[in-house]
Amino acid sequence: MLLAQIALVPEDDNVGITMSNLTRVAAALQKQVTRDFGPIWKIDATVDAFERLEDVPIGYWPIVISSTTPDGVLGFHSDEQMQPFSIVKLTPNWSLTASHECLEMLADPFGNRLFPGFSLKPDQGRVSYLVEVCDPCESVDFAYTSNGVLVSDFYTPDFFDPKETSGARYDFVGKIEHPRQVLEGGYISWNEPHTDVWWQQQFFGDQPEFVKLGKLTGVRNIREAIDRKIREMNIRPEVVGLPKTDKYLKRAQQDWNRLEQSSSHRAEMLRGKMRELKEERQPAGV
Repeated sequence: MLLAQIALVPEDDNVGITMSNLTRVAAALQKQVTRDFGPIWKIDATVDAFERLEDVPIGYWPIVISSTTPDGVLGFHSDEQMQPFSIVKLTPNWSLTASHECLEMLADPFGNRLFPGFSLKPDQGRVSYLVEVCDPCESVDFAYTSNGVLVSDFYTPDFFDPKETSGARYDFVGKIEHPRQVLEGGYISWNEPHTDVWWQQQFFGDQPEFVKLGKLTGVRNIREAIDRKIREMNIRPEVVGLPKTDKYLKRAQQDWNRLEQSSSHRAEMLRGKMRELKEERQPAGV
């Protein structure tokens, strides 16, 4: 199995994020990938924090944290060698977005992975769904914490089962109840092969609705092209930053504070133990 390598890195020195915060989020994403995501999707990956883009080794897929990037260029992209990278805006919930981008990059690094299945739209037959593991359950309502850090829910391979089966797990948190279900605040994309038209089911209002995106022409990867099209059509509400008073952020902050308190106590204990060891080994007469 090839090892995928993700780099969490600020765009420049002016982003306003400390290396301490960056490494803690990277550790939380690594734990999510190793404990939760990797065993389900059969993916082996590392997530590492770097201080500068110049420090990121060749072969890593960067998630770049930016404070000044316009919303229209956020999300998944590919470089001149067709290698994936993502841009995430620094907001109070940036770890949730970074988790989303990280998991989707691992499941579909090049933005073109399709899975066949019957359409959610009753007048269509078999279609090809774009594999975007966080989109149907991307709302903060379904997020959870890893090491006290807010991370994204994601669907499992069972999400594409032809029909509901007893005991199946369709997403990690357990909110999706049947295959290809879109939860409130989420969406799913597919291609109808007879017309070569792309569709989405979006759940941004009171009820899910079908949205016709049209054909995609002259694109390097499907995921990037769809993100650009729905922004151009102004049909998807962009929530790039939650207020600090958001209840989910406050709950995550409480988890973070408890973890930080425990870590501080352990650090104090380790420092004390190291002092004892150094004193025991101190040469006589010094």
